[in-house]
Amino acid sequence: MDRWHGKVAVVTGASSGIGAAIVKDLAKAGMITIGLARRVERVEQLKKDLPKEAAARLHAMKCDVSVETDIERTFQRIRDTHGGVDVLVNNAGIVRSNNLLDVGTAADLRAVLDTNVTGLVLCSQWAFKSMVERKVAGHIVHINSIAGHSVPFLPKLNIYPGTKHAVTALTEVMRQEMREAGTKIKVTSVSPGGVKTEILNSAEIPEGMPLLEAEDISAAVLYAIGTPPHVQVHELIIKPIGEAF
Repeated sequence: MDRWHGKVAVVTGASSGIGAAIVKDLAKAGMITIGLARRVERVEQLKKDLPKEAAARLHAMKCDVSVETDIERTFQRIRDTHGGVDVLVNNAGIVRSNNLLDVGTAADLRAVLDTNVTGLVLCSQWAFKSMVERKVAGHIVHINSIAGHSVPFLPKLNIYPGTKHAVTALTEVMRQEMREAGTKIKVTSVSPGGVKTEILNSAEIPEGMPLLEAEDISAAVLYAIGTPPHVQVHELIIKPIGEAF
């Protein structure tokens, strides 16, 4: 992680769960860390969990990644205030608990797609632009899911597995585009199994289902971005012991 000291990391969905764990760990690792969230006050509260020096490196910015103008405004602000983006972690994701074939769920479908897929791509576009313009060998990390590789037998996941399968495909598309552009920029998909976070409040999960901690996923992100320049961790699947799928 030494080469990232003093560099700028941006994390979406940073107000709780995996995103909150990641911004805290990145700030402690010496990165200028910008946590994006709709509930920006919750990102500010995370500073209380950090040593003074690390807390000073954590900055909160309000951004709804399902809104294109919000994304554009935020990344322009990051450019103006911090110079640009060296590491982007696309963590923001939502699930809506209903059946895919239920009529009248179009608003939920659009909300999940806009956050989990379109927002991820738009944030990646702005980060990639920043890295290329400044000739930075940066890193883009997508917090994916095991639901991006198979479909867990859990009720009412709706379009969520479809959006995560899209992230798996988009990771490879981005890798190919980065290679064709002649850059040394990396892209990584981190795919956890069940994680003990707020998103599970919207899902029907079996009682006693084994779960990972948010810190487990943050550790994986730091591992991936901490690899030598010639090493790209393309996909990292992490499951709790005893997971059924």
